[in-house]
Amino acid sequence: MNQQWPPSADTPHGAWEFHERLVPNSPPKPIRLNPNAMRDNMHDWVVANENMARALAAKGYRYQFVFVRNAGHTDRAVKQQTLPEALEWLWKGHPAAAR
Repeated sequence: MNQQWPPSADTPHGAWEFHERLVPNSPPKPIRLNPNAMRDNMHDWVVANENMARALAAKGYRYQFVFVRNAGHTDRAVKQQTLPEALEWLWKGHPAAAR
């Protein structure tokens, strides 16, 4: 996924650069997997989603936040269980849904 902003000529493919060029062309480093390796509290998707849910609730938005424990990224079983209801909730009351 290219989540790079602003775009950079040094890494034109964004995150794809890691497996395409940066890791293969760099010497091995003493790394360990860490959910917040950058230690800036801005790279944790769970915390970011929880913060967004709180911000939406504080403003009175109607929203739905579902957190699934022990699931992998885009876990098929989770999608099968939650996506139909999420889509119904999303489109409920929308004029196009009545067609």
